[in-house]
Amino acid sequence: MTRSTDRVRAEPTSNTLADGLARALARVGLPPPVALERLSGGANMESWRLQAGGNRLVLRRAPSMAMAAQREFSLRDEARLIRAVGAAGVMVPQIVVELQPDDGIGAGFVMRSIAGSADPVTILSVADPGTLLSEIAQALAAIHRVDVGAVGDVPVMESAEALAGLGKRFLDYGGDRPVLALALHWLQANIPAPATPRLVHGDFRLGNLMVDDGRLSGVLDWELAHIGDPVEDLAYACMTVWRFSRPDRPALGLGAIIDWLSAYETAGGDPVDRKRFRFWLVYRTFWWAVSCLGMGVTWRNGSDRSLERLVIGRRCAEQELDLLLMLEESAPLEERRRPLPRPGAEAGAPTSGVVAAGSAGDVANIGEPSASELLTAVAEWLASDVKPLVSGRGHFNLAVARNALGIVQRELDRRPQASDAALAADLLAGRADLGTPGVLARLRRMALDKIAADRPKYPAHAMARARWERN
Repeated sequence: MTRSTDRVRAEPTSNTLADGLARALARVGLPPPVALERLSGGANMESWRLQAGGNRLVLRRAPSMAMAAQREFSLRDEARLIRAVGAAGVMVPQIVVELQPDDGIGAGFVMRSIAGSADPVTILSVADPGTLLSEIAQALAAIHRVDVGAVGDVPVMESAEALAGLGKRFLDYGGDRPVLALALHWLQANIPAPATPRLVHGDFRLGNLMVDDGRLSGVLDWELAHIGDPVEDLAYACMTVWRFSRPDRPALGLGAIIDWLSAYETAGGDPVDRKRFRFWLVYRTFWWAVSCLGMGVTWRNGSDRSLERLVIGRRCAEQELDLLLMLEESAPLEERRRPLPRPGAEAGAPTSGVVAAGSAGDVANIGEPSASELLTAVAEWLASDVKPLVSGRGHFNLAVARNALGIVQRELDRRPQASDAALAADLLAGRADLGTPGVLARLRRMALDKIAADRPKYPAHAMARARWERN
């Protein structure tokens, strides 16, 4: 399974991992692993590629036992599910062996590698969009036909109960993000009637689909699988964040939503109610926003102290932008036409000692070095002195570190306002909405300023500016 790869160099962790893998592989008659490589990507689970004899394999495991213990759906259950859906004809990796406590390397399992790549950029650059979209729809319809009684101990998701839990998490994380409060209020008012329960993959999107020479070759990463509403999978695949470089193609970055749903129904999936689809599109976008906020909690409690965890936490701004682009359709015309407020001093003024490029006369910066300049100097040092010295996983971590520095630098320069507890409370309670004069314009300004600091190259950022700044 080809993702961005990082060869493990001599370090205690890799030696321990190789020893533990050797013990696991011996139970199924395979030799010790060689060519052990860490695959980058994956916000929750680690993946490692290896060879054992003539077998190309992949290890999937929790990065810590603490994180494994937090999962509602264990890795052992995940392995059992993969075997069950494979037996039902879904293209999934073959499980070779599961890790045991005596292996000493945590929880997980080893599976056979599937030909192809899961990298969205690679897939979108070489695949025939229409053909691949149809094959993916066929695979999803097959998943939804799997007998739910044959998949083992898989969590059951009831929509209203899940939304209540998600809303509680939002409040536990502060409940002060107005766009998220607006989305939660909308979701509470639009919960669809219960659907016939099906097996739901839960993370069905580019990045978790293997594609070989433009053809679908496998479905990966079943950690979020549950029994629930199958339309959830259809909508989740269409979130703006999973379109990657093609925000103009709403269905997985490959095509139009109408083509996606039509291909699914043609493949034997149940007819899709469009209002139900919209609910799940808003729900999963809100879910990912709240999940991003929770990344900081995961880091602070010690379950995963990686820098990558914190940087992912700053992707909440993407989902806020996407939610507002979806929900503003209900605003009165006069509010949608209202000009944006100008950024205030806290939203756009440069920090002390910094003169913005292109300002009057391009006056040189004066005074002591600013915090922004110090961050720039560290980033330049990483690029010039550190980057040539690292390889493999080090390159990935270096990119994450430079991304983190950029976020902090832009935040210092722009001072975006991300939260407003009073406005969030009013929106959640229905005391304010998108018809309240000035609210939509203010939310637009907040969303634009935050994404400009956190993820300025997010494709939907340009789309939002083109729509909102013309007024």
